[in-house]
Amino acid sequence: MTKTVDGRRARGDVTRALVAREAAMTATVSGLDSITVGGLAAATGVSKSGILTVFGSRENIQVAAVAAARRIFRDAVVAPAWGAMPGGDRLVALLDAWLTYQREEVFTGGCFITATSVEYGHRDGPVAESVRRLKREWLDLLAADLAAAGHPDPQDGAFRIDALLAGASTMRQLFGDDAELDRGHRLAAEVVAERRRPRRKH
Repeated sequence: MTKTVDGRRARGDVTRALVAREAAMTATVSGLDSITVGGLAAATGVSKSGILTVFGSRENIQVAAVAAARRIFRDAVVAPAWGAMPGGDRLVALLDAWLTYQREEVFTGGCFITATSVEYGHRDGPVAESVRRLKREWLDLLAADLAAAGHPDPQDGAFRIDALLAGASTMRQLFGDDAELDRGHRLAAEVVAERRRPRRKH
């Protein structure tokens, strides 16, 4: 009996991961609101009933999509940079990893964080809160390393870097030009390079 239960759990975990990843990819193209059980069933080969058995509701699928996107972003952008020294070195590594993540089109429709931040910026509920936590985690990471690098205003710096990268991602999606990614990377690197000004002697 235990083996049967464990087997069902393992199959459920595989289904959850497969469907959540596909939902995250769909969200970057047409939004979290576009996600449907039927669409996911067609894309993954998992039956509608199988999907609903694992997730229970469309909202749970959307929340799982955000969690899957977080793991993908962490593996593609954060993990490659994590071995660098906190501060300027890590920020440079994060920006380089972000550029690679964009060029390799890890997500079908560009940056998940950028796409969903716009879509859910004015909403409440579990999905919106998941989106906000993901955005806040990224901003907090940038601000912490900017502080370690001696940036004059880490919070403002994090805001500017995020805005530049989000803008670059949007422009690349609109015009299909990788030069927009290079522009965003370069301008964000200029923010990283800013240092705390020495106090004037009286």
